This record gives sequence, C-alpha cells and structure tokens, in this order.
Amino acid sequence: MLTNRARFWVLISFIMISGFVQGMLLPLLAIILEQTGVSSSVNGLHATGLYIGVLVASPFMEKPLQKFGYKPLILFGGAMVFGALTLFPLWQNIWFWFVLRFIIGIGDHMLSFATQTWITSTTTQKNRGRTIAIYGLFFSLGFSLGPLMAQLVSLHEHMPFITAAFLCFGVWLIVWFVRNDYVTEDDTSITVQLAATSTLGRFIKTTKIAWIALLAPFTYGILEALLHSTFPIYGLRIGHGIGRISLIISTFSVATLLTQVPLGALSDRVGRDRVLPVVTGLGVIIFLLSAQFDTYFLGLTITFAIAGMLLGSLFSMGVSYMADLLPRTLLPSGNIMCGITFSIGSMIGPYLGGLIINYFPKLSFFYIIVVVLFIITFLFVIKKQHALIKEKNI
Repeated sequence: MLTNRARFWVLISFIMISGFVQGMLLPLLAIILEQTGVSSSVNGLHATGLYIGVLVASPFMEKPLQKFGYKPLILFGGAMVFGALTLFPLWQNIWFWFVLRFIIGIGDHMLSFATQTWITSTTTQKNRGRTIAIYGLFFSLGFSLGPLMAQLVSLHEHMPFITAAFLCFGVWLIVWFVRNDYVTEDDTSITVQLAATSTLGRFIKTTKIAWIALLAPFTYGILEALLHSTFPIYGLRIGHGIGRISLIISTFSVATLLTQVPLGALSDRVGRDRVLPVVTGLGVIIFLLSAQFDTYFLGLTITFAIAGMLLGSLFSMGVSYMADLLPRTLLPSGNIMCGITFSIGSMIGPYLGGLIINYFPKLSFFYIIVVVLFIITFLFVIKKQHALIKEKNI
C-alpha cells in the first residue's frame, strides 16, 4: 500500500483528471451542438446536465462516506466517469448525451467530495490555504488541458472521448493501491454529528456559518461555465475559429497555475476575507477590458490570462475559507455545500449566457461576468466591514 504522502499525490492526480474531463466536455460539446444547429439557450441548458447530477447526488454523500470510507467512493465515482465517457461515441443524440453528462456529474461529485474531504480533514489550519491551493492547482491544470482536446475532433470525432476515458481509467487503477480510511478513525465526533442531525439540518447550519465562503465556489462555478460553455458559442458567432477558442479558454486555466499556490499562501498569512474581495474587484476591471477586445485574439488571450491569475483560485480559496469557519463536525457537509454552490453557479451561468446571446446578440457577453463579479465583491466588502465593526465593538 502507498504511504500517506503518495496517497496525497494520487488523490491530487485524480482531481487533475476530473478537471481535465470537465474542461474537455464543456467546450467540446458546446461546439458540437452549435455546429449541429442547436440554439444557444438549449446548448446552455444541456451543459447543466453535469451539475444537475452533482445536486442530485449531494444529499446522499455523507452516509456512504461514513459507512464505506473514502476509497470506495472514489473508485465508484471514477468508474461512473470513465464508463460514461466511453459511451459518448455510441450515439450522437442530445438527450443521450445529457444523460451521460448527468452520470458524469454524479461520479465526479463522488470522487471530488471524497478526495476533498480526505484532504481538508487531514490538513492543519496553518498550511490549509497552501494545501488546498495545490488541490486547486492540479484541478486547474487538468481543466486547462481539457479544452485543447476539442482540436482532436479533426483527427477523429471520437478521439477526445476515448483519450479522456483512457486517462481516467489509468489513474483509477492506481487508487486501488491506496489504503482505505474512514471518518470514524480520525474524528468520532463527525460520526456523532452525522447520526444526531439530518442531512438538511447540517446543510442549513453549514450555510448559516459559512455562507460568505460558499460565495467563492458559487462565483467560480458561474465564471467557469460561462467561459467554457458559453464563450465557445459567442466566439464562433463573432468570427473566432475552434482552434483559437480552445487556446483562449486554455489560457485562463493555464494562468491559474502561476498564482494558485502563492495566493493560497498569501491568504494563510493575511486572511481569506481580505484576499477574496481584492481578486474579484480586479476581475471586474479585467472583464470590462475583455468586452472591449472580444473580437481580437491577442486582446482576449491577455485578458483571459490575467483573469485566470486573479480568479482561478476562487474555488480552492473558498474551500479553505469554509474549513476555517466550520467545526470539524461540519467539514463533510461544508465540502458538499462547496460542490452544491459551485454546481448551482455552473447551472446558472450557461443558461443565463445563452439567453443573453439569444436576446441581446450585439451585447458582449463579458458584461454578464462583470455584473456577477461586482455583486460578489460588494458582498465580500460588506461582510468584511460588518466583521470589523463587530470586532471593534467587542
């Protein structure tokens, strides 16, 4: 069996493959459906299939984790993902593909929840931001490589799906060599909490305590889905080719690799509540610039790169912030809620983007991102000011 350190890197590798699959499917399917004449609003709705799967699976994650441990959830979820990927080439049908997206959503959430909870529950607060940043770094690495797979369609239309399934299966095999671990072995109070309260009750309590932290994955869900699912549609309509679109999208994810760990370490030192409003506020400015240069390949590449460096850490920083605010008994619920809020954002993004493209074809869709980031920045600032006033009064 592998050592704890080796286990960490195996889990990180699987998260990278998870990001790779998501990063591939969003633009690849959006482009395929756009080229077959599917409307942008329906295309956006189709992209929600994965995230509907996440939402459906979320209430049922904690009890299996308690009963079977981390490893079986990761193995079962991974099997669902690579199994569904192998089925995409069998039948190019919009509803069949929606079901496959739904299955991948369930499987991906199972393995993400198990790995994320395993890592956060075994990490000290002192190094939490850096460790979760490494987690986010590898997810972003996979996500940045995913969109490039769309170009393999020129070799064979089934090549992206087969390649992704093969990579997923390879990492899945390595997980078999990881020793299983249980929640009860590390923190019996979590088991008591699971038995004493309902799933809904724990979700409500988690949201009351850590709602401000959950805004980060929610925002990242909207942003990621808009850039990977809606931008390809918008990009094709304003004259960008598939190759350029793939490179522009990948630029965002690649850029996050440069700042993911430094921003995580910075948030450990100065506080997540200080860093988050700064990066989202700067994001407003960057996407205002994107709207001015949306027909220029170089302009979009530069703004996407800067946006990636600023905003690519939102999910991992949100997870770290959540873990700071919650007691250990609520960490499993907190990790699930991060997945839920991310998925809700990911569902809102493509549909909203599709509607804007349909009804306001002359309006740059980047203004949607500007409005979202402005609202979130405002909430972060208000929460921080409220905390400072409360601290001063005490």
